[in-house]
Amino acid sequence: MKIIVFAIIVCLMHALNTGAQTLASINGKVVEATSEEPLQGVFLKITALNISAESNLNGEFIFENIPVGSYTLQLQFEGYETQNFPINIVEIKPYNLGVIFLQKSIVEKYETSLIVLTDEDLLDEEGKTSDYIAGLFQSSKDAYLQAAAFNFSQAWFKVRGYDSSYGTIAINGIEMNKLYDGRPQWSDWGGLNDAFRNQEFSNDIAASDHSFGGILGATNFSTRASDYQAVKKVSVSSTNKSYTGRAMGTYASGLNKNNWAFVVSASRRFAQEGSIDGTSYNAWSGFLSVEKRFNKNHSLNFTAFATPNKRGKSSPNTQEVYDLKGYQYNAYWGNQEGDKRNSRIKEIFEPVLMLSHFYERENTVIKSTFAYQFGHIGNSRLGYFNAPNPDPTYWKNLPSNFLRYPDNPDYANAYLSEQEFLKNGQIKWNELYQVNADNGNSLYYLYEDRVDDTQFSANSLVNTKFTENLNFNGGVSFKNLSSKNYANMLDLLGGNGFVDLDQYALGDARQNDLNNPNRTIVESDKFQYNYTVNAFMASAFGQIQGTQKNIDYFVGMNAKSTNYQREGLFKNGTYAENSFGKGEKQNFMDFGAKAGATYKITGRHLVTLNGGYTTNAPTIKTAFSNSRVNNSITPDLTSEKIITGDLSYVFRAPKIQSRLTAYYTKFRNAIETSFFFAEGLLGDQADFVNEIITGVDKTNMGAELSFEYQILPTVKLLAAGSVGQFTYSNNPQLYLISETFTDLNSNFGTAYLKNYHISGTPQRAYSFTF
Repeated sequence: MKIIVFAIIVCLMHALNTGAQTLASINGKVVEATSEEPLQGVFLKITALNISAESNLNGEFIFENIPVGSYTLQLQFEGYETQNFPINIVEIKPYNLGVIFLQKSIVEKYETSLIVLTDEDLLDEEGKTSDYIAGLFQSSKDAYLQAAAFNFSQAWFKVRGYDSSYGTIAINGIEMNKLYDGRPQWSDWGGLNDAFRNQEFSNDIAASDHSFGGILGATNFSTRASDYQAVKKVSVSSTNKSYTGRAMGTYASGLNKNNWAFVVSASRRFAQEGSIDGTSYNAWSGFLSVEKRFNKNHSLNFTAFATPNKRGKSSPNTQEVYDLKGYQYNAYWGNQEGDKRNSRIKEIFEPVLMLSHFYERENTVIKSTFAYQFGHIGNSRLGYFNAPNPDPTYWKNLPSNFLRYPDNPDYANAYLSEQEFLKNGQIKWNELYQVNADNGNSLYYLYEDRVDDTQFSANSLVNTKFTENLNFNGGVSFKNLSSKNYANMLDLLGGNGFVDLDQYALGDARQNDLNNPNRTIVESDKFQYNYTVNAFMASAFGQIQGTQKNIDYFVGMNAKSTNYQREGLFKNGTYAENSFGKGEKQNFMDFGAKAGATYKITGRHLVTLNGGYTTNAPTIKTAFSNSRVNNSITPDLTSEKIITGDLSYVFRAPKIQSRLTAYYTKFRNAIETSFFFAEGLLGDQADFVNEIITGVDKTNMGAELSFEYQILPTVKLLAAGSVGQFTYSNNPQLYLISETFTDLNSNFGTAYLKNYHISGTPQRAYSFTF
């Protein structure tokens, strides 16, 4: 890691003293993709040089005084998809890019396992290539990536079978993937579609200018105020899914004569009830970005955004429940004084503040960002103590409970339970209040599992040109997280208090906190569990990208150091010696390397080959075996190892765009965890169980097909297909962790999973669209 940091510093010092003397010009024409009419007012920007232009009445534009080198041309136009196009200036002369076709934007959907952008290969009207052979710009959204993001995602499709944690999501270079599980919290910027339009995407293990990335790719959202086209926009929409109405407004000033730029955006999404019964939705979103350009070399940008939101959840149901109540049924709500009250509410409020500095010279761009994120995530639920389970779909309340013994079915009680469920199959809030009133203390209560995170992050990136055809990208970053986790009492449901005990334990083991035994809980108190996880991550990467007439290539490396430490704030009665205070710090050192090349046979025929090896530290979720009640770590804890590669053939013509890709990925020493509630574990005991599988090996391989054909100016055929085989390739170890097993060996031996398919995603998917 020190070597990579040193290399970045050396390259940075070299870049500050390097200047380009060679100048060229770039011109072209922008038209609407279907009508081929010129588009006036299209905002074009060469991002590395921070220069911009607008198309004229005829759709024409020109950039002058462009140094030799490789750049990205970005095109933005209201109502059309933002496009990014690679430009390779190899000598002094005018470069004619020909005609650029802009596609009208389709509905954006960010909350998928793959984020994609639209970029067309640039060809003129006669199908001839431009003055150079354009390589593959990796944010291209071909037919396959469109299908994966919009069509296949409806069936929970995962690209190449990868979890979303294998893709890196960043804002201004700051990685937004959570240290808890490696996944981004999309709702932290939900409802801010206009504010987060500027993004760059690299597919799979291809090169990224902003990070080393993951095997699912890397996406970086830019909120630099001067990057936004000047716009005033208000929109209102309605839907019948998660929310029924949305109002959104955005204002962007562009860079004014005083070298200031401002962007403000806000939205409101709401629903008294979504498509599923009892699912309310209430979300606000606000965004501000302000930039001051001090001179041509230095700019400072401040960004702040917050998206407080609350939504009612819907219950997962068995087929028996669906057969009785239908597919809109939701067990989480019940009537209270004429209103539908949902017991499972998810509330998220995690504001983000960012300060970015930009240093720009002819051959060098340095971007540095400091970020601070705080707030909370809460998930509410009903709790109960020495009382019947209030869940209307609890298995003992359903007809199948009385028919589970084939030799002695109880048809009478099965019928009675069926009629009761059909008539009163919701939470009985009034009965819960009455039980508490009769008892004094609360036997039923509403609480939330609460996470209060505070995170400081910093990132510095350098992009510089060593020579006309050789670029260097590098960066360093760190995160420092303090995550507070506890159960928070929301509503005693008419009771006077609640005694903080574990109903499934005996003696001192009943105490959730031995330091405060038999404590009576009131609303807003912490109870059951209370601990903090402190985490720190530092990383560095370096990457070389080269461009020649017939071949583009890249080589990248990274190093990452991660550590976690749990500090218990309650002394749990079951784990009196291993729950209170700081546990052992867990340290991981990880490395990665990747390389790829694109061979341009002609402007229409290209072949790409990418390969990589990387190791990933366990997440907080997988590092601790039962973090709510003790400091124990997961058995056989080690970093996951991944080797991956893909080979693609690409054909592009004026009317046809196609890609065929074969890929292979091998995972070793992975850890998988899942949580569930079980009854009858040992006799009549019941408890929450953490199921852990360690030393997991998996193999993901398959092929992808993308095909686009412009049949008519207004009709396009899109075909996409994915055929994969995602299987376990060994028999890992199984551990069950629970307070029930404290005196027993939690190692349940070998889990015979070899050659079984991995769940959670279809392994074949096809799409045909006009």
